[in-house]
Parts: sequence; C-alpha cells; structure tokens
Amino acid sequence: MLVTMKEILKDAKEKKYAVGAFNVPNLESIQAVISAAEELQIPVIIQHAEVHENLISLQEIGPIMLDYAKRASVPVCVHLDHGASFDMCIQAIRLGFTSIMYDASAKSYEENFEETKEVVKIAHAAGVSVEAELGHIFTSSVGGGEGRGAVGAEDFASLDDCYTDPVTAKNFVEGTGVDALAISFGTTHGVYLTEPKLDLNRITEIKNEIDIPFVMHGGSGVSDEDFKTAIHNGITKINYYTYGAMAGGNKIKEMIENNENEKVFFHDLIAAGKEGIKEDVKKAMTVFADSIL
Repeated sequence: MLVTMKEILKDAKEKKYAVGAFNVPNLESIQAVISAAEELQIPVIIQHAEVHENLISLQEIGPIMLDYAKRASVPVCVHLDHGASFDMCIQAIRLGFTSIMYDASAKSYEENFEETKEVVKIAHAAGVSVEAELGHIFTSSVGGGEGRGAVGAEDFASLDDCYTDPVTAKNFVEGTGVDALAISFGTTHGVYLTEPKLDLNRITEIKNEIDIPFVMHGGSGVSDEDFKTAIHNGITKINYYTYGAMAGGNKIKEMIENNENEKVFFHDLIAAGKEGIKEDVKKAMTVFADSIL
C-alpha cells in the first residue's frame, strides 16, 4: 500500500527500528526490494535519485514505482532522493510521489533554509512529506552515485565543519517544518575505501535538541553493530544502494563464469542480478528492522 514517509517513520520512531530506503533505477530493482519487504512483512521506502536520471528518467520510472507500491502487501513510500532542483521536486509531487528530499546541503545555510522552507510549504499543501539535509555526507570516488558530488574529509578544516551541529539542526527543523532530517556523522556515499569513523554520539546530541526522524545517508558498508547503535540513538531511515547494486552485479558475474561454455541469455542475467539484489537488500532490512522481526 502506498503511504507517506511521515507515516512510515512515525511507526519506526515509536518502535525503535529503521526503514530501509533503496534506490531503484530499473524495474528489477523495484521488484527485488518490494519482494524482500513482503517476505519480511515490513515497511519499505523505494527511491529515485535525481543523479540517476542518466539511467532512467523520473517520468519513466516514477509511474512503475507507484504501481508496485500501491499493489504491495506492506506499507511502501515512494520518495525522490537528493532532489537538487525545484523542478524535479514538483515533477515528483505531480506524479504522485508521497515524499521528496530537497537537497540544498551544498549551498550556504541561509540558502538551504529558505529554499527548503519554500519546498516544504508546497509539498505539505499536497500531502507530501519532506526530507532535507544539513551537514555534508562524504562521497567516495567509487560508486558514490546518490550524492551531489565528491566531498571528502580533506575538504574541511575539521570534521566539526562538515558534521551536523545540534543547535543548528534544531533551528533548521523548527524554521523549515521538514518531516525528517538527513544528518552528517561520518558516513559515506559509495564504496568504503577505509573503515568509516562514525560519531554515533552526535545522533544523540542532535536528538536531545530536536526529536524528529533522522536519516542516515551512505548506509552501505557500515557494520551491523554500528547500524544498531545508530538506530538506538535516533536514526529511523537508512539509505542503501551501492552494495545492493554490487551484489546484483556479482551474481551476474558469477553466472557468466559458471556458464563459460554454455549459451547465456540476457533474461537469465537479469533474473540473476535481481536475485542478488534481493538477497543483499533482505540482509540489510533484517538488520535495520531487527526490533520488530
């Protein structure tokens, strides 16, 4: 069933679990994620990232996402991920998306605040939930396909300059009216090249200032233990894409290697890739929703 992000995250916040939010740039990804959620009987968020417009357009994939969400046996939110343009956000709302992320985190705080506030007014008038981002999520040079450009710790004088400040977060949330806030505490978009150094206490510090659903971007590559601590501290939505996409690719690679002297059909490769994504997504969901499974 199709629901808003606000509805899904309210339940997650109350029951202390996190909803997995998965980018689905093709039909098979949608099928894999919905199927995994239905098997586990847990809510899920499927997302289209603006940076994936080079793979498939919002106009093409959006109606398919919405159709699968409406027919699912579990609550499904259809979300625009990292919408960096006003036009893209309006397109998603008009298509029927129940949630959007307006990402102006690369701009000045003042611009992020004012632009997000305006988007919230429009989205809420249409019954659509809004996520925003405050701080800077690092982006790996390998597979960092969801963020707004490569940002590394070396781009800042200190980590405090890129991590989300608790008091600033309170002012931002109260002034803009966003339903969820993506916060920075050391995670990375893409493949982890080194072990992440997460400031998990920062989540608690921010929650002490403003108690709304918090979002972890760059969820791939984080240990199960760190995921659980982050969820305990206040994370209720976890974005996950890179490692799931890699799992699908590895399954296809394995099939080709195992059938070296046999004919390989395209539809069989697609089926194998979908199964690889589903297996990885299901493992991630099991960690995120551990408290309700």
